[in-house]
Amino acid sequence: MPTGTAIRDAREQLFDAAERVLLRAGPSALTSRAVTTEAGCAKGVLHRHFTDFDAFLADLVLDRIARIDRRADVLREEAGTGTVADNVTGALTGLFESEAVAIVGLVTSRDDLRTRLRRSTPTGIPVLTEATAMLASYLTAERDLGRIAADADIDTLAPTLIGTGHMLFADRNGTPPTPEAVHKIVATLLAPTLREPRA
Repeated sequence: MPTGTAIRDAREQLFDAAERVLLRAGPSALTSRAVTTEAGCAKGVLHRHFTDFDAFLADLVLDRIARIDRRADVLREEAGTGTVADNVTGALTGLFESEAVAIVGLVTSRDDLRTRLRRSTPTGIPVLTEATAMLASYLTAERDLGRIAADADIDTLAPTLIGTGHMLFADRNGTPPTPEAVHKIVATLLAPTLREPRA
């Protein structure tokens, strides 16, 4: 890109480029040069918007966490509609078919990045922690509606579902699980707590 030519939405273009590199080649391939080459811009563009590459990566993760927060709002609104197992299956599939697995790999592979992210996610693994909160919020809403047992241990159920979902989708080079396979596991984990009529 010629010097002096403005890039519209440069941050988002750089984030999207980083995501493509991450999904294609994994965390070890993610460098500032790889990102700017993928974005089709000069290396200096990244450094005009971020103090250093770790700051860029932290903002990338925070941006993807914000997407999870938006998904959480949508999922909570689904409480009382459809079936709990279908809603959770859709949430897990939507989450882990996206860039979430790759972002988790990025976070776990970079100590400096994890340190920066501790400011917003003091415990757990960023992305997975927020995804767990998303499911817990939804399951709590369903419990309040009586579709999940009043004594359901949501603090255990939500991370169990997220951990299981992550394991199903963790191999970025493999074939992703079918919706039926995800649904079967979700339904099995939820079965002891469900109080909705069986279809």
